[in-house]
Order: sequence, then C-alpha cells, then structure tokens
Amino acid sequence: MVANYDYTLKYPEDERYQKLGPEARIWRVYGDEATAFDADMVGELSDSLDILLVFAGLFSAVLTTFVVQTSQSLSQDYTQLSASYLSELTLLVHANTNSTAISNIPLTSTAFAPAILDLWINGLWFASLTISLSVALFAVLAKQWLRQYMSMITGTPRERAFIRQFRFDGLEEWHVQSLIGVLPSFLHLALILFLAGIVIFLIPL
Repeated sequence: MVANYDYTLKYPEDERYQKLGPEARIWRVYGDEATAFDADMVGELSDSLDILLVFAGLFSAVLTTFVVQTSQSLSQDYTQLSASYLSELTLLVHANTNSTAISNIPLTSTAFAPAILDLWINGLWFASLTISLSVALFAVLAKQWLRQYMSMITGTPRERAFIRQFRFDGLEEWHVQSLIGVLPSFLHLALILFLAGIVIFLIPL
C-alpha cells in the first residue's frame, strides 16, 4: 500500500530556487512513497520465494531418494557378475577334474545394457531433479538481489532517490519480477516429470 500523507504538513516548503535541491521536499516525498511501495513489492516477492524454496527443498530431498535407488539399475550388478565368474570358475575346475571339454562350459557375458524403462525413469527423474535444484538456486539468487535492493541508502534525500531509482531500474531491466513469477511453472514441470516417472516405474509391477 502506498503511503498516504499530507506532505505539505510533514515537510516544510522549500526555499526559493531550491525546489530540486539536495534537501528538497520532492526527494523526501519520493523517498517515503518509494519506501512504502518497495516494502509491499519486496514483501510479496520474498514470501513467494520462501514458499518456492521450501517446496523445492522438500521435493528435491524426496526425489533424490528415488534417484539414488533407481540409478543403480543403470550400471551392471558387479555382485551378480562376481557370482557368475565364481560359478564359471567352479565349472572349469570340475571340467578339468573330470576331463570334460572346456568349450562346453558357458562363458559369463560382460555385456550390459540398461532396460528402456530404466532409462526413461531415470531420465525423467534426473531432469526433474535438475529443474527443481535450478529453481532453488534462482530463488536464492533472487532473495539476495531483493535483500541488496532493500539495503540502507545513505546520503542526501536527492542522492537516496537517485540510488533507489537506479536499483529499481535494474529490477525492471533484468525482469526480476517476471522471472520470479515464472519459477512456479518450472516447479510444476518438475512435478509432472516426476509423476510421469512414477507411472513408468509402476508399469512392470
């Protein structure tokens, strides 16, 4: 909410030829109005970022648990491979003892290719995790930007007005508010990818 004051009573009238001086009333009025405006704007943006950070953090933690388990299917099971080698070695020893042809003993295959479903599941979940962590990173950067935007400004009222406007122009130029508004959509996309992975994960069950 923009401040509502009678500034003609709050601040004395400027001296002659000082309407735009360093201590002029117009800069003080600008400062009060800008402070009220910035407090509302930054408060709303900061609240949105806090919600995003909490959700992204919890979601990433849950998703990481799934990824840790399913990513094992992308690499060969070396425990099973070792057991196969031991079985093959045992057969070779028996064959040598019984004078059996070694060529009749099946060799352990070292070729490995992950299942298509495993590739899809992990691809979707890794993409979802990447998006979620990226949203958290941008949210943290935006929080730092807003904190810097609201940091104290020293100097004359005119200098404070110029510095504040410079900061506000930076927010507008970099479309910070628009970028913050887009972040929830990316989290929605991450959630959709996760749910798609869940559906594929449940297909063989």
